[in-house]
Amino acid sequence: MAQKYLFSVFDVTKQVFYTTPLSIGIVNLKPLLPGHVLIIPKRVVPRLSDLNPPEISDLFMTVQKVGKGLEKYYHAQALTISLQDGASAGQSVPHVHVHILPRHSTDFEGENDRIYPLLEKNELHLREDLQVSRDRNGDQELESGEMIGGGKHHLNNGDGQISGNGNGLKSQTKIGHDWNPPLDEDRKPRSMEEMIKEAKAFEEFFKGFEMGQ
Repeated sequence: MAQKYLFSVFDVTKQVFYTTPLSIGIVNLKPLLPGHVLIIPKRVVPRLSDLNPPEISDLFMTVQKVGKGLEKYYHAQALTISLQDGASAGQSVPHVHVHILPRHSTDFEGENDRIYPLLEKNELHLREDLQVSRDRNGDQELESGEMIGGGKHHLNNGDGQISGNGNGLKSQTKIGHDWNPPLDEDRKPRSMEEMIKEAKAFEEFFKGFEMGQ
């Protein structure tokens, strides 16, 4: 039987692009920026303090490796890495998860700190995004894996270019340029086909990336 991967109670197997013995990387349903992914421990626990030392080490080694790879994939200059640890910190899904976002100096017209309130809002609506998937797919959300995250941009072969109009935005030609976050009401969930395509592109890239390190 094929391995099944869960984010809380939801099956995200089709969204997985990176695996280690103790952690996985998954693509987002509604990313805030191209390349916005989540790194989660395989064991479903709500708080960082619930992880044992090998799990913590593996989780953050994975964050480091995936972040380094995504920076290269998107020709990015930096990363935003975020972890909301507990409900009072804004965590909306009771499973440890780390956000990674490749960053460029041109993000948000140079107002790069705008990412933090957007991340807080993203986390706030994460549970609602899961409910949207559940409502849309009935009782099949555990099979479809449709959940979590972000926009409507498309990837091709990892050369730093994107196609499509990114959440309905016009003039989007190169990652990190002329990309502004859409209004929350305009952020439409991507299809499972789009997320599978992105996950496969990332998976192939990381195979070559790790071999070339």
